[in-house]
Amino acid sequence: MTATAEPSFKVADPELAEEGRLLIEWAESRMPVLMKLRKQWEKEKPLAGHRIAGCLHVTKETAVLIRTLRAAGAEVSWSGCNPLSTHDAVAAALAEEGVAIFAWYGQSTEDFYWSIDRTLDFNPTLTLDDGADLIFRVHTEKQASLEHIVGGSEETTTGIHRLRAMASDGKLKYPVVAVNDAETKWDFDNVYGTGQSSLDGILRATSILLAGKTVVVAGYGHCGRGCATRAAGAGANVVVTEVKPTAALKATLDGHRVMPMDKAAAVGDVFITATGMKDVIVGNHFESMKTGAIVCNTGHYDCELNLKELSDLSETSRTMRDNCVEHRMKDGRRIYVLAEGRLVNLAAAEGHPSEVMDMSFANQFQAMMLLAREGEALGPGVHDLPESLDQEIAAVKLDAMEIGIDSLTPEQEAYANDYSQGT
Repeated sequence: MTATAEPSFKVADPELAEEGRLLIEWAESRMPVLMKLRKQWEKEKPLAGHRIAGCLHVTKETAVLIRTLRAAGAEVSWSGCNPLSTHDAVAAALAEEGVAIFAWYGQSTEDFYWSIDRTLDFNPTLTLDDGADLIFRVHTEKQASLEHIVGGSEETTTGIHRLRAMASDGKLKYPVVAVNDAETKWDFDNVYGTGQSSLDGILRATSILLAGKTVVVAGYGHCGRGCATRAAGAGANVVVTEVKPTAALKATLDGHRVMPMDKAAAVGDVFITATGMKDVIVGNHFESMKTGAIVCNTGHYDCELNLKELSDLSETSRTMRDNCVEHRMKDGRRIYVLAEGRLVNLAAAEGHPSEVMDMSFANQFQAMMLLAREGEALGPGVHDLPESLDQEIAAVKLDAMEIGIDSLTPEQEAYANDYSQGT
């Protein structure tokens, strides 16, 4: 499909479009930063002439970003970045609006990559990614697309790790903006968004009482810290597992118990992995767990849980409720896996709240604007957004919340830059 062709799409059920429109409008009412950017640029249309291929969770918040990119003049094609994170009603609404979207809940691996490939038929000039699967596809199976692409952006910690490794190996062929590394993304979306939405997914899938439970959080980066903080706030006793000494020390000083997973496996009631690493919970851990243990993942890929080893240890499995599968072990113990080990906050819930995604997606929009202006001048590699944009986004957010802050006087600014001042 070329940029001028009538857009095609594939979604689960086009009849869900009205439900999706209402969800998108609700998100718009909670995303003042992105709505301000839309109003600011919809007349000038600085993205006119650009075709953006996106691979990012199809949620109501993502739809607000897509509408904003189109309002600024871009043509857009889209796929989901996780087989279980697409909201089918939102996808239907976007298809009805003319977005070339290829996304539905419950995709197979074949479906997933077929959908990414259809967005690349669009001959994009910019890519917008969550996890770097789209970018990696361009660099391996669809290298002809490199001819048109000026640059891209990446949403996640996992994706940035992949891209930095590609760049270090000399394999990354165009500039990518590290949206994840903007302060208004990683210190808000990753912490407050992941913490709240992960617990939301656990509660929707299980309806358990968190108070009094022992919740084991694997990984104490920003996402793990958010989960641990929210679990503690709900009355849980939190145990953290880590491989990084400084992260383990932070968890300890934040009031959590820290121990290896080999020990934590025997005491946990609920397990949440948030590491970005494979095989965090494996067979010997499942063998140590108490009956009734609940296991889930909020890292980008499902490989954090070794479900094959769990399956080998199980006699039977059955679906108890939506996104909750019971594995009966050979000794009679029952272990429950949520959302097939996929992102529990998106597969079993709705993802991060609109209010926090407002800032993350404002950064994505700004990344597209930066690349449209300067992408051809930037060399291949991973690039940061200017820090001034962080402050601008945070200021707009504070204004929308009717929160005022101080500003430095001219004398204070002079003092801040006067290195001769001392005792």
